[in-house]
Amino acid sequence: MTTTFITGANKGLGLETARRLVELGHTVVLGARDPARGAAAAERLGVRFVQIDVTDDDSVRAAAADVAAHEGHVDVLVNNAGILGTHVDPASLSGADVLEVLDVNVAGVVRTTTAFLPLLRRSADPVIVNVSSGMGSLEHTHDPSRPESQVVAPAYTASKAALTMLTTQYAKALPDIRVNAADPGYTATDLNAHSGPQTVTEGTDAVVALATEGPGRGSGRFVDRHGETSWAQTTVSSTIT
Repeated sequence: MTTTFITGANKGLGLETARRLVELGHTVVLGARDPARGAAAAERLGVRFVQIDVTDDDSVRAAAADVAAHEGHVDVLVNNAGILGTHVDPASLSGADVLEVLDVNVAGVVRTTTAFLPLLRRSADPVIVNVSSGMGSLEHTHDPSRPESQVVAPAYTASKAALTMLTTQYAKALPDIRVNAADPGYTATDLNAHSGPQTVTEGTDAVVALATEGPGRGSGRFVDRHGETSWAQTTVSSTIT
């Protein structure tokens, strides 16, 4: 039985990932910051809830200790928790605005990964899936045919670019663990006021694929629902006047 821990799983992509993996036979532990919402979501799915605030070191360590005491190990860690951040004119963006997003979307992944590494190393086939975004892709954001090129969200896009690079670094540093990044695509969630054309099921295709693909697959990949993709292009054309 595969044991999977998912952060930010009380709604949206995290909740749908949990639902689909339960259907596929995983023992899912649902992690969420809000105790009431997390417990309610876990009850709906029939899984165990563990409170975790990825911005709080003590909370993350306590969550890992809870899973160690109950499940004993983790086969798949899905770092899904993320925020868009404050909506402000980029000209008014402050350091605090950016740090708030990075604290969840990047540092939160580091905290959780570090705390859960001992549990992952008890697995015969440990996997980490980081939920990144095409919004952090140089290629996607410079392609006028893609919706990512039409959005201006400096803190969020920078955080997702950082998360994808963090994934490649972990893949190099942790050869005993398969570490990959998933791009959900433009999916209708609270993060974008449900404006995305994809359903949450479509948006979780890449996450579920990475969580269930089995041993022998590569590490350090960036994957969307259609397969492996790129997040950087060879050249970026610009005109300076």
